[in-house]
Amino acid sequence: MTSTVRELLAAGRPSFSFEFFPPADDAGEAALWRAIRELEPLAPSFVDVTYGAGGSTRGRTLRMVERIARETTLTVVAHLTCVGSSRDELRTVIRELATAGVRNVLALRGDPPRGLDAPWEPHPDGLHHADQLVQLLHEEGDFCVGVAAFPEGHPESPDPDTDAKFLAQKCAAGADFAITQFFFDAEDYFSLVRRAGEIGCQVPIIPGVMPVTNVAQIERMAKLSGAAFPPVLAARLRAVADEPARVRAIGVEMATGLCRRLLAGGAPGIHFYTLNRSTATREIHALLHASDA
Repeated sequence: MTSTVRELLAAGRPSFSFEFFPPADDAGEAALWRAIRELEPLAPSFVDVTYGAGGSTRGRTLRMVERIARETTLTVVAHLTCVGSSRDELRTVIRELATAGVRNVLALRGDPPRGLDAPWEPHPDGLHHADQLVQLLHEEGDFCVGVAAFPEGHPESPDPDTDAKFLAQKCAAGADFAITQFFFDAEDYFSLVRRAGEIGCQVPIIPGVMPVTNVAQIERMAKLSGAAFPPVLAARLRAVADEPARVRAIGVEMATGLCRRLLAGGAPGIHFYTLNRSTATREIHALLHASDA
């Protein structure tokens, strides 16, 4: 039977996991599948596949998740959001996942359908918050359920304490683990873990790390997510922005250092945002394991 993330984390060894996003076309799907096959020999604890903006790629996400579950040795986590779906539609998707043998789901509210600058509008017959989706998943089957966490705070949260309270509510609803949005300062992660623990959220919180391989892309994603892009790192990268190999080398160096600080401080593992590429992630993974040898 497929392992659950809960079981893998309980083994006590640091987890290493990789996130992919669903491709927009057949060429992108071929590139993604190549990256998955290149990363598979690293024996990650699990991999996950996101929804597109506003849940726009649900069908392709489900197909990719089912293919990973069917054709690889990998434990796969499916993303599921509340965006644009009624409760009945969500139940249908959940049952499709169960039929495909998927036991692990990351339950997310999702971004506003009309864009990040628009207010959140739930489906008239849908769910308002991720904790409700956690509950629905447990009602429908024996799933291991993860949720999102935000070291620098969710863009809609007024302050860090409120954000930790929302995470605790998801834990109370039955979340088994959490994965953070990407960030660049280890102390932001450790502060979140402390705040959440103080109000009763004791589930493993896996830090998310995104290796910088493209300056403009990361700056754009950091702006959208609300992550603070460190000025020192930005300056180093902009100085070599026209030299992709040097950009990647700096990105690998910085991400490796961040991972080492997180693991030394007790993080249960590292979740890599791969951007559907394998090279930088494989380099960081090798450097971390070389230091353990």
